[in-house]
Parts: sequence; C-alpha cells; structure tokens
Amino acid sequence: MSKRIVLFNHKGGVSKTTTVYNLGWMLSKQSRVLIVDADPQCNLTSLILGDEFEKYYLEEGTKENNIKDGVKVAFEGKPIPIKAVSCPTPERAPNLFLLPGHANLSEYEASLTFALTSSTSLTTLQNLPGAFAELLRLTEEKYKIDYTLVDLNPSLSSINQNFFIISNGFIVPTNPDPFSIMALNTLKNILPKWYEWKKSMLETFNEAAYPLPDCVPYFLGTIIQRFNIRRGKAARPYRNNINEIKKITSEELFKSLELAKMVLDLKHYREANIHPENGFCLQEISDFQSLLPRANDAGVPVFDLRDDELNATGSVLDTFREKVQFFYELFQDLSRQITTIAKYA
Repeated sequence: MSKRIVLFNHKGGVSKTTTVYNLGWMLSKQSRVLIVDADPQCNLTSLILGDEFEKYYLEEGTKENNIKDGVKVAFEGKPIPIKAVSCPTPERAPNLFLLPGHANLSEYEASLTFALTSSTSLTTLQNLPGAFAELLRLTEEKYKIDYTLVDLNPSLSSINQNFFIISNGFIVPTNPDPFSIMALNTLKNILPKWYEWKKSMLETFNEAAYPLPDCVPYFLGTIIQRFNIRRGKAARPYRNNINEIKKITSEELFKSLELAKMVLDLKHYREANIHPENGFCLQEISDFQSLLPRANDAGVPVFDLRDDELNATGSVLDTFREKVQFFYELFQDLSRQITTIAKYA
C-alpha cells in the first residue's frame, strides 16, 4: 500500500512544489513514486511536462488525464465510477509518475465545502469527500506506487483539507521569514481541527460510494529552505528566523499535534534523524541560485544536472559540480529520512 504524504503550508513561497518535485525524483531512484499536483497554478505539472504543457491539455488523448477530470463524475453526480488516470513520466525518471493538475480545480471548492459542512442526506454530497482518495487509490494501484507526494496550494481551502485528511503523513515546508513563523501559529490550531472533523465524520461517510480512508495524518517534520549561505551556514539575516521556526515547531506546533494524536513516537523520529531539539527539521535547503535556471532548461532537478548541461568550463564547472553533488547528497539524505519515518505513518 502506498504511503501518502502531503506537503502543506498555507503560506506561499516556501517551495512546496520544488520540494515535491525534487524529493519525488530522488525517491523514484529506489521506489515507484506518484506526485500529485493539487494546486490550480499547475507549477508541478509544468516542471514535469516542460514544453509539452499546453499541448497536454489540448490533445484528445491526454487532456482529461488530470486531477479535475479524474473526479469529475463524482462532482457532476454521474452514475459512472471514478477511474485511474494515465500518468505522464519523465524520460530520466521512469519510476516517477505525475497526476497532473488543472487550472480550474477550484471550481469544485464550493461543492466540497458544502459536502463537508452540511447535511449528508444527499448521496451525491456523500460521495464528494472520498472522491479524491478514490482517484489516488486507483492510480496508486495502477502504477504499483510506493510513495505518493501531494503538492497543495497555499490556502486553508476545503480541497486542501480534503487531501490533508486522506494522507498518512504531512511535511511543513517553511522559509526563514516572520510570515512562516506566523503560519506555524495558525497551523497548530487548524490542522488538529481538520483531523478532529474527519474522526467525527468517518462513520457518516461509511456508506458512501467513496468512503473516507481511516488513516491518521501524522506529522513527519518541517523543511527550512530558500536562504543564502555564508561561510558554510545560513547568512546572518536568516539565522534568527531559522532558530525561531525550530523553537515554535518543537514547543508549540508539535505539542498541539501531540494532543491531537497526530505525532509518532519520538524514537521513530530519532531513527529517521529527525530530532526534537532541532525542531523536527528534516533538512535545511539553501537557495539553488545559478543552478536553478540550468536545471529548468534541462528538465531535471539541480542534483541530476550533467556536465554538458552546466554550460560552464574550468573552475566554474568544478564549482557547479560540487554544488550538484552537495544537493544530490542532501536530497538523498531527505529521501532516506522519508522512507524511514513513513514506515510508522
């Protein structure tokens, strides 16, 4: 059975999409991975499809293979079962599968909100909260997926709530600024409420065509990213915010989630090299800087850039090689942490 992990923070600009892309690509070197674009901006889809992005949504053979059309029959009340989506995969990552996003996914927001907050006497409403879970389940089975990573949009929407409560675990990406600190203070209140709603409604949706899966969204840790390095560590303007994020995570967010029974045993975190005294931070990931446009041009993550794609010579090429190797090892470590902690989620 696939382990389903969402990367979520209602604050924008914390590199959720980039992390799903990079982590999914690295995990796919050892496992079969599904990455899900649940953000109407479709940036994750664009990273995978590249120049084929627009063509994908226009051609008959592919235009309905996306997250919105995948659950359309449920949201339009049609007497047709949800089916697995056919997923594109990158040439250089054959075990990585994409469930593409859709720019109009938010059209389902109102219907889903109504289903989550009103009487469920209508059969069509009962089927909505479990529809995305069914689409993921069938697609995971089709491709024999080991890990599913879901990229959510930066909001507290009902679609985000829905993906959160059908997951086995979640990671909170942050970047070292005051707004990420504010966001953590919101998440410590919102996430337990989302899970509490699910527990109270499991029985209600038990008879639906697509029941809610009985799983716990366990906290797996945070990632702190998008900062510059000076002399081997985060530059001075970022350090205080990094320390504050770690402090709030361990002293407030984790304790709130612990009361809601949304955390694992501390020994499991330590086994995965995720430590309470380090704010349950999986990794600190500095800015990719000049490697990023080269990676975008090549259609691969920064850690998979080849020498001929670095467009440099001499000492500059040597420096780029070192950076590529650095990020390769970092995301390799992150993937090991995820495979270790996910066993217990």
